[in-house]
Amino acid sequence: MRKGMRAVAGLLAALAATTLVTACGEQAPRGPDWCPTVPGHQVDCGVQSRPLVADRPELGTVAVSYALIRRSKLDVPAAGTIAPNPGGPGVPLIAHAAQATQLSAQLLDDHDLLLIDPRGTGLSSPLGCGADEAGYELGTREYQQQTVGRCAEQLGQRAAGYTSAATADDFDAIRARLGIPKLVLYGISYGTYLMPIYAERHPDTVQSIVLSGAYPPEFDLLSRPSAEAVSLALQRICDRSRACDGATAVADLRTVAQRSAAQPLTIAGRNPFQLSESKLATLVFEVASTNVGADPRQPTLLGALPAALHGAANGDDTGFRHWAEQAGAEPTAENIDLFMTVACNDYPNLWNRQSPLPERVQQYRAGLASAGPDGVGAFSAEGFGAGQRDGGDACIQWPAVTSAYPGRPVSALPNVPVLVMSGDLDAITPDANGKRVAAGFPNATFLSVPNTGHVPDLEPSGCVTDLVARFIRTGNTGPTSCVNSIPPIAVTPVSR
Repeated sequence: MRKGMRAVAGLLAALAATTLVTACGEQAPRGPDWCPTVPGHQVDCGVQSRPLVADRPELGTVAVSYALIRRSKLDVPAAGTIAPNPGGPGVPLIAHAAQATQLSAQLLDDHDLLLIDPRGTGLSSPLGCGADEAGYELGTREYQQQTVGRCAEQLGQRAAGYTSAATADDFDAIRARLGIPKLVLYGISYGTYLMPIYAERHPDTVQSIVLSGAYPPEFDLLSRPSAEAVSLALQRICDRSRACDGATAVADLRTVAQRSAAQPLTIAGRNPFQLSESKLATLVFEVASTNVGADPRQPTLLGALPAALHGAANGDDTGFRHWAEQAGAEPTAENIDLFMTVACNDYPNLWNRQSPLPERVQQYRAGLASAGPDGVGAFSAEGFGAGQRDGGDACIQWPAVTSAYPGRPVSALPNVPVLVMSGDLDAITPDANGKRVAAGFPNATFLSVPNTGHVPDLEPSGCVTDLVARFIRTGNTGPTSCVNSIPPIAVTPVSR
């Protein structure tokens, strides 16, 4: 949906394939035996006990683990401490310390890097409801709803402990424990939802904020910006590559979506599934947006989409089936149990949480009807809604253990430098949403990065990472013209 759940799988994999750029030196890791080793840096690790639910001691505690990677120049005070969150919700970070270090390599001579596994993930009391990631990704909407309902039953009142606000407070407790005066918040994907919540709840401890692949807390409940961004991405890649016609690609998408609603295709491969309109929506806006631009020379699902759609729209499903098999085999990285729990606790819905299930269903359908007969983007409102793993009616069986997090901040956000970035081919967290995020801060810069998807940090030229490093050091990106040199992605030519 709007959060981009699988993006970090590609981000971490891409960084793992690079060479770790750190100074060689004596290693002095301290702490638990799981504490990561990072060449050239001292690493201090620990575990912070936190209440599962504030003011409910009978519900127990969670153990929140952290790893503080110290700057290489320990003889001078730290210029800042970077606290990243790579998204999900449900993606651990400590196990990927080497990759996180690479992402921040330009800053680690004089900045520390604080890695925290959010509660319920990795080394922080991982949550387990028994859900299957691939099954949840590709299963029917009914299956997803039942999976959510079973998780809620297992957790009972403990479900209320898994919220973004609780995670933000965990982060601040660790900051205080370590004596760090302020944090540089670096949110990616879902992290762009979490970090503003931290900033709202702990404004005096924020030095600056970077949000990559951002979406606003007060998002459109029908996710129209994401649906519209799919069509816009098709138009852009066709225009830039000249390998296809953008208007035709969008028309083909609408044709195939309508056909998939009436006659789903059975897709074979490693993860067989039924390709309904909703599954098509999942694959084209979420999966096909991820990692775009990481290597412009290599084929991508987005670049292959116009040709696959055109064949299917004209009666030949061969290429389209192959495309769907590839998309269905893409890996995810989050703890799907935590992903469901946080999403169902935090995100607002088209129904009243206090209503019984039959009334919720009626309220949801009334909300879909507000989209009108033309639907959203190239999809019906119902099809696109059911394609959102963390939205639409996925959480309709989740009990009212919490209230949705307020769309508008209840207190002023801090007046600190904020950089918001979006890839202009990203349909998960599109430009339209990134601009809304930036508008919510008193001192924000918005940057649309061409020819990149979710998230723009992946582009290989170094332009984006250079801009981020300059921004964290100075509070200003400086000239951003290097983004104009990021090349278009490869697009499979469409026979006309």
